[in-house]
Amino acid sequence: MNHYMSKLKITSLYKLLFVIAIGYTYIVIQNDIYIKKLNPGHHEIVGTIIDVNYSDDKMTCILLASDKLKVTKYKNNTEYHIGDRVKVSGNIQEPSNNSIFHLFNYKNYLLSTGIHFTMSAEKIEKVSSSTGLYRIKSKIYQKIDNLKSKRYIKTFILGDKSELDAGIKQIYQENGISHLLAISGMHISLLASILSFLLKKFKYHHLLISVFLVFYAFLTSFTPSVIRATLFFIFSPKIEIKKLIVIVASLMLIYNPYYVYNVGFLFSFIISFYLISFSEIINRFKSYFIKVLIVSFISFLAGLPIVINNFYCINFSGIFLNIIFVPFVSFIVFPLSLLALIFPFLDNVLVIVTNALEYFSLFFNQFNLVITMCYMPFYIVIVYYILITISLYNHKYFFLILVLVIHANIKQFDKNSYVTLLDVGQGDSAILELKNKTLIIDTGGITGSDYSIVTNKTIPYLKSHGIISISYLVLTHGDYDHMGEAINLVNNFKVEKVIFNCGPYNDLEKELIKVLDKK
Repeated sequence: MNHYMSKLKITSLYKLLFVIAIGYTYIVIQNDIYIKKLNPGHHEIVGTIIDVNYSDDKMTCILLASDKLKVTKYKNNTEYHIGDRVKVSGNIQEPSNNSIFHLFNYKNYLLSTGIHFTMSAEKIEKVSSSTGLYRIKSKIYQKIDNLKSKRYIKTFILGDKSELDAGIKQIYQENGISHLLAISGMHISLLASILSFLLKKFKYHHLLISVFLVFYAFLTSFTPSVIRATLFFIFSPKIEIKKLIVIVASLMLIYNPYYVYNVGFLFSFIISFYLISFSEIINRFKSYFIKVLIVSFISFLAGLPIVINNFYCINFSGIFLNIIFVPFVSFIVFPLSLLALIFPFLDNVLVIVTNALEYFSLFFNQFNLVITMCYMPFYIVIVYYILITISLYNHKYFFLILVLVIHANIKQFDKNSYVTLLDVGQGDSAILELKNKTLIIDTGGITGSDYSIVTNKTIPYLKSHGIISISYLVLTHGDYDHMGEAINLVNNFKVEKVIFNCGPYNDLEKELIKVLDKK
């Protein structure tokens, strides 16, 4: 009787913890509450660099001071390392929210990483060099920077995708395998298995592995998926796994409610919960490849609402592509990345293997079955998860498929008209949705910048509205800030007709006409 009451008490406590975490998270994010010790304006701050990246003449670093800052310094001529203590002067400001509906919210993303402010640095002075754990992390980064395969070693070992080509990252995303680039439970499990084999004769091998995994979490900047996987390993022998996932998620949300805006956090916990809940289905099969297929299918369904509301499309080919790429990354690329870091003579082998990874990703990308899905409000997300859960329990997917079909064609049922003025900085871009026709007037364009308005704003917005083609692209005149992104748009989105203004064409208009003639 006492054992039963004790078990009931523990069950009630972890459920109560979950309710408290959800309630607290809702209140915090609805009221935009977060503790900040700095205020916008000009400041001089001393802090520690905990992450740093260089591109062209720009340095971007994360500075740990009284508040956590993202610092940008242009025309930087000095090299700084992780752990360096620096004095920075410049303007601090709060990051901005998204200026276009449904699109990436930079402020919420930074808050999910614990960053409250951004700073445009005017001057940076080094106070002291890195010491302790930061020095070790800095040395690891410097060692990796000397290798040809550094892009993928940083990706698979440190969770740093900053040096991966944007185009190839887009291909991985379209193929539905971008989750393999994030350090997750798969990586931690494999690392823990290797360490368990090496340390199995030691009495306190679980404690030693736990300490190493915490240090590894430090190396990966404590990303949510690594924190989850590490805590799972540490406490799984003591707490039932299904309860543990709820407890860890609750504690992480209480620590930082803005984790709900972190796609990695959502994927990690929701997919893990579904895989654990339906592990009986997976374990029915003995064949490794059938198990991978079932895992891929459950993961696909569990991540479906998250994918739709972040990328506005789903790729059904991803279910099958994971059968190829999950074993390839798990048993070849990740272990080889680890070995190449320890034994640099394997660097060239890793280059060949990662080139093969990119080649096959590009090859399979030609055969993707991708369907555009518009943004959905929160209550529809809940409906999806209810249907997904019922479908997996009953092994009947009719209603889920029906909802997906309706969702994919919802634009056909909307007879309202909409006018949207896109924020493209200088210049203009307007989208008119008139029954079954979509018109775009100008595309905008930023002179002298690599930032693409069409890639980052126009196309994602169109997809979020369920728009799969443009009936008319109207170009008022040939200035770059009005039509500079037109070629990018017609190359990456279906455009039926392009209308120019009358009069002689300038060079930009002539270049677009050449592209249109080829298409």
